Amino acid sequence: MLLVLLLLPMCWAVEVKRPRGVSLTNHHFYDESKPFTCLDGSASVPFDQVNDDYCDCKDGSDEPGTAACPNGSFHCTNTGYKPLYISSRWVNDGVCDCCDGTDEYNSGIVCENTCKEKGRKERETLQQMAEVTREGFRLKKILIEDWKRAREEKQKKLTELQAGKKSLEDQVELLRTLKEEAEKPEKEAKDQHRKLWEEQLAASKAQREQELATSAFQELDDDMDGAVSVAELQTHPELDTDGDGALSEGEAQTLLGGDTQTDAASFSDRIWAAIRDKYRSEVLPTDLPSPPAPALTEPREEQPPVPSQPTEEEDEEEEETEEEEGGEEGEEEDSQETPPPVVPPQTASPTEEDKMPPYDEQTQAFINAAQEARNKFEEAERSLKDVEESIRNLEQEISFDFGPNGEFAYLYSQCYELTTNEYVYRLCPFKLVSQKPKLGGSPTSLGTWGSWAGPDHDKFSAMKYEQGTGCWQGPNRSTTVRLLCGKETVVTSTTEPSRCEYLMELMTPAACPEPPPEPPASGNHDEL
Repeated sequence: MLLVLLLLPMCWAVEVKRPRGVSLTNHHFYDESKPFTCLDGSASVPFDQVNDDYCDCKDGSDEPGTAACPNGSFHCTNTGYKPLYISSRWVNDGVCDCCDGTDEYNSGIVCENTCKEKGRKERETLQQMAEVTREGFRLKKILIEDWKRAREEKQKKLTELQAGKKSLEDQVELLRTLKEEAEKPEKEAKDQHRKLWEEQLAASKAQREQELATSAFQELDDDMDGAVSVAELQTHPELDTDGDGALSEGEAQTLLGGDTQTDAASFSDRIWAAIRDKYRSEVLPTDLPSPPAPALTEPREEQPPVPSQPTEEEDEEEEETEEEEGGEEGEEEDSQETPPPVVPPQTASPTEEDKMPPYDEQTQAFINAAQEARNKFEEAERSLKDVEESIRNLEQEISFDFGPNGEFAYLYSQCYELTTNEYVYRLCPFKLVSQKPKLGGSPTSLGTWGSWAGPDHDKFSAMKYEQGTGCWQGPNRSTTVRLLCGKETVVTSTTEPSRCEYLMELMTPAACPEPPPEPPASGNHDEL
């Protein structure tokens, strides 16, 4: 039987008579008993003009076995391998184009018939592909079963999480109520503590202000008669109000509220507030209990040395001209380096006195109880958010289109890489595609999951990833992933056929089609 099968092609070659270069499918057009009609219908010629090395037909169909027509075709039978059409121009050109050598019948070139060897290699390749397909399809069925079980488990877990979510929501609301109840006495105690501290702080500041006012009053009261007069106030030209650098008698009297002098009480109540920001102390205070000197003053210039005592003549001249030249003396004093001003306490750096004291024991107990309630609430809230996220992820995974039978589901949580000379390409199926320079650098997005992109009859043969990083003055990058049958899951190639459009090939058992049934084993056996 095997011998008969091997002899059949030889029988067909003998029985089916046809001109050289004509295929079996076209032999009926070449009937030597009647004229030949060009295959394009353009003309008819006597049959003896077929293969006469002269081109009669426009389509070259009258010269299938010669090189006369440059647009003709020569058919290689290639017995034992695949038949092939070649251009008529290659006939007898000294190059063996047909594996059976029939195209070089009159060139003087002897062509070795390699069809059987090519056929053998072709069959081996096909057998290997068939074996890959069979093994891949076997693995595919396992993947399908694995997804069925995993899907059932995920559905069961989803049901449990959804049931537990309601309990967690109730617990969160209960802990929220307990937290709010614990925060009420905490807030009241903290507010009361702050209020008492602010009152104490205000009283302390008022006391310091009073001490500063008293000190300034004593300093201004040169004759120590218990009152500050216009003349005494004029000794401080820095209190000038019209910007001419001298405190006139009228300006001084205005500062005193229209009076010629003021006592200590009125000075503290009315005058001090109006002059405190400009007033410069003649001598730094050293006996104030609080705050420390650095907190009370902020020197504008370096402190000058204390001047020596004036002579008796200078005293007399000063007494005679005190009222007339008081302003000029003020200018002379102002032209020299002046002592630092008394600055309001709030501009100084905070002291220990300005810091709120620790909470009392009862207030701290309220704070601790409220914090414990907050911690429990926040922990329960985090647990609820984790459960909600798990539910969303499970719902998305369960409802995702992983192929006709879920065979591609195993790719969902995996990533695969391909390293080339320049880049490392990374594919995370159903998520993203990226590339990163091999020698280091930030990854570039080549697209995120879009959809299945195969043709209508084979939708799951390709994936589309879209909206990647934009190209310079170009579109956003995108990637098409072709899925090929293989026993292993591996990225085999990545190319960029068009600018910013990438093509990647992923080999996976999930892409293996069901192979045709294997032929029954031969019944050959040795006879005894």
